[in-house]
Amino acid sequence: MPMDQLESKIDSLEKKIDKLQSSIAALKRVFLWILIVSVILFVLPLIGLVFVIPQFLSTYNNILR
Repeated sequence: MPMDQLESKIDSLEKKIDKLQSSIAALKRVFLWILIVSVILFVLPLIGLVFVIPQFLSTYNNILR
């Protein structure tokens, strides 16, 4: 293979790698936000249940008496 063909192939591969790196960086940001939202949507209801369950049990016990 002549050197010109090798250089053009190397250049095209470098461009593809650069595009791939930018795509991976974007995917990392998306996955990070998905993780953050998932944790918030899981943890916040648990915190709410910590306050609601004792109040419900208290009300339930008062009704049974």
